Amino acid sequence: MKLVISAIGRMKSGPEATLFEDYRQRFDGIGRNIGLGPLTLEEYDARGKGQSTESTLLLERVAADDHMIILDERGKSVPSCGFSDFLCDLRDDGTRCTRFLIGGADGHTGTVRQRANAMISFGKATWPHMMVRVMLAEQLYRAAAIASNHPYHRGN
Repeated sequence: MKLVISAIGRMKSGPEATLFEDYRQRFDGIGRNIGLGPLTLEEYDARGKGQSTESTLLLERVAADDHMIILDERGKSVPSCGFSDFLCDLRDDGTRCTRFLIGGADGHTGTVRQRANAMISFGKATWPHMMVRVMLAEQLYRAAAIASNHPYHRGN
């Protein structure tokens, strides 16, 4: 199952980009052995164009059969093992592509929320959007590690 992170804003070179790429490569290394991946990042520059334009940019690439998950502060907080099970269930159910949407500074519009198959949150704290990409990539890698019994995840 292909995984895509679609995000508003472009990541510049720096520590966040380096970390993201590290986790993306790790994910691809483990994921391909268990039918997850590749993981790709699509970025959209919508500076000053508003939430409506951001929504359009994000939604126009989502295919009708894509499973769409948005990162939203109103979303459900999912433990790592549960997230791994969720991804593997999608894969086992024949989902071809799962897209994770990260909105701009003002979040997602109601249109995006209505189209979403799921909303997840990384807690009540506000996180910089570039860090959210890194955190999501790490959780995807962790999910693949859990599914393949890799020692990276030591939790219960």
